[in-house]
Amino acid sequence: MPTHFSIVVFAVIAAFVLFQLYNVLGKKVGRQPQEDAKTPVAAGPGAPADGAPRAPALDAAALAAVAGLKARDPSFDPARFLDGARQAYETIVRGYAAGDREALRPLLTPAVMTSFEAGMAARETRGETEQVEFVHPPRADLEVATAEGERAVARVRFLAELRSRLTKGEAETVDERRTAENWTFERALGAADPNWVLARVEPASA
Repeated sequence: MPTHFSIVVFAVIAAFVLFQLYNVLGKKVGRQPQEDAKTPVAAGPGAPADGAPRAPALDAAALAAVAGLKARDPSFDPARFLDGARQAYETIVRGYAAGDREALRPLLTPAVMTSFEAGMAARETRGETEQVEFVHPPRADLEVATAEGERAVARVRFLAELRSRLTKGEAETVDERRTAENWTFERALGAADPNWVLARVEPASA
């Protein structure tokens, strides 16, 4: 990925929830990912190129939500973080659907890679292959960013509209679905490695 935004899953969460990531992605919700978009962040260092999705501007509530982390890590850039989080989200969703282990392995902890492996292996045993496309760029909203001990923790709410092509033998099924999820990322404060890791995946309200 262009930002080298590595993501990994927090080891203490239930493996069952992680294993059901794809099922969570399959839940339909009513809100469009492009609805209620806020004013884009002005271009600057690290900003997306023209035409690429831009992180929404943070309102007063969001700025208050990141104050706890900014107090410990003044260099935290919410717009840059959201751009990387969105790219990470797309990479994980596509990689899991395609069974792309090489793409997923550097993005997941061994525990989560094991759970993802189980899901991908089960699909392969059934003789199924899948491709996922994003109908619209996913929407990412930063809900909270804070410091918990020596960890930085940030929760992002993703809204996406996906088109899935599931193939088994000569049969192909095409399905479009809207999804809503909360992804919680973390990283060690003050560590030489600046990469964020994924701590939790949960369904979100529409």
